[in-house]
Amino acid sequence: MNALEIHQVSKRFARMTVLDRINFSVRNGSFFGLAGGNGAGKTTLIKSMLDLCRLDSGEILLRGVPTTEVAARREIAYLPERFLPPGHLTGREFLTFILRLHGAKPDPQAMEAQLVALDMDPGALRKPVRALSKGMTQKLGLASCLLSGKRLWLLDEPTSGLDPLARALLKQQLRQHQEQGVTLFINTHLLADVDDLCDAMAILHHGKLLFCGAPSECREQFGGHSLEESYLRAVRPPTA
Repeated sequence: MNALEIHQVSKRFARMTVLDRINFSVRNGSFFGLAGGNGAGKTTLIKSMLDLCRLDSGEILLRGVPTTEVAARREIAYLPERFLPPGHLTGREFLTFILRLHGAKPDPQAMEAQLVALDMDPGALRKPVRALSKGMTQKLGLASCLLSGKRLWLLDEPTSGLDPLARALLKQQLRQHQEQGVTLFINTHLLADVDDLCDAMAILHHGKLLFCGAPSECREQFGGHSLEESYLRAVRPPTA
């Protein structure tokens, strides 16, 4: 059974087709990256996976369960692109609340250790969220996923606001969790992150799926020396 299966998914807003008959699957324990420009339909697709956006046609299965069923989301940890936790809560209160929602036991020592692993002062747990910087807030959201105990993570632009050190440390953390069987689906503009982390990827452009396969296969198919060049060739094919 795959962690994620997307079958002939289409979504329209008024006269605009945002997703046009999208098909792909994500294997259990794999890391999958979804790349595409602004307005490509990436966030709409993730919202559809969470049943936050009703499809016009097609079906999405999470571990074999249709996303329209509540049970499909029991093993998911989700980090939205615009992560805005309640500003009046302290970092510790936020993590405690989220982990309880996930059915995980809040462990103060584990919280502090996780923030340290992301190059964040654990003293931030005592501060209200509204006092944290963008990068610190993002690390708090990532920590809530890393500590969740869930097996499928949907992360929308997970490295947004992170400095180079924090990005590198996050990748280390993600790789460690992959060894424990976690499946990761990331939506990102950063092709370097896809190349570093992902076993497979897809390119979404104006609602259409242009490619799905390994990053190495993307370079081979579109002829680029780097994944970035291959992506450019996919979305803007060279003219004869």
